[in-house]
Amino acid sequence: MKAHGKVNLCLLVGAPRTDGLHPLVSIFQPTKLADEVTMAPYVRDTVVCPGVEGENLALRALTEFRASTGWDGPPQRITIEKRIPIAGGMAGGSADAAAVLKLAAQASGIPIPNHLPMRLGADVPALLANQRSLVTGAGEHVEPAPGDHLDLVVVPLDAQLTAAEVYRTFDILALARSDEELEALKQDPPIVNDLEPAARRLCRAIDPALEALDAAGATHPMVTGSGPTVFGRSNDPERVVARLTEHGYEGIAA
Repeated sequence: MKAHGKVNLCLLVGAPRTDGLHPLVSIFQPTKLADEVTMAPYVRDTVVCPGVEGENLALRALTEFRASTGWDGPPQRITIEKRIPIAGGMAGGSADAAAVLKLAAQASGIPIPNHLPMRLGADVPALLANQRSLVTGAGEHVEPAPGDHLDLVVVPLDAQLTAAEVYRTFDILALARSDEELEALKQDPPIVNDLEPAARRLCRAIDPALEALDAAGATHPMVTGSGPTVFGRSNDPERVVARLTEHGYEGIAA
């Protein structure tokens, strides 16, 4: 099963709620860039995912699905072929978790419980939808977003950022929008990523990559999510990808 990454075409962020999560207004667009996730019976529930160390959200998704639904089907081996940048702001881990929930629902014949995606992470509900979406609340409210799918060029960087460290820096910089502002901008959000200043402060490789996208002819170059992956829009993404090589970057039409 394809587990498609996402870019945030915009990301407006408020101050932390009492549960510690940040309210947001964002437009998610799935990308052509996707991991490949498979699941098959095995001797125990496990995950094989080269390049990802420690706890894997995909395995947690299966564990939580079993706990929430009571499914006692045979143990499963989850295999993930990574193509989405790790810790790159494209929600690769959440995309894999969403794919596992779908695979578990298919294998068990049990629908995915409504509460479960948000328990796994704020990006998972939108990635389950796998369509251009307006995302509000702290990620729990997902609805189809108007507008056509945009042609994008994604530039992964040889760096990683965790969402937690970027949000911490965002809070230190005191960049949060008020609840009233988020509500007012929900119908026509500006093309901006409020987390970008924090990501740029933490990862110096972002600025030259944004400059390269601009020089290659992409419009609205910006950071996606918590970064450090950057992207831009283009009516001719292949041309932008070709020109990026002149600046020492590998772009991906997405």
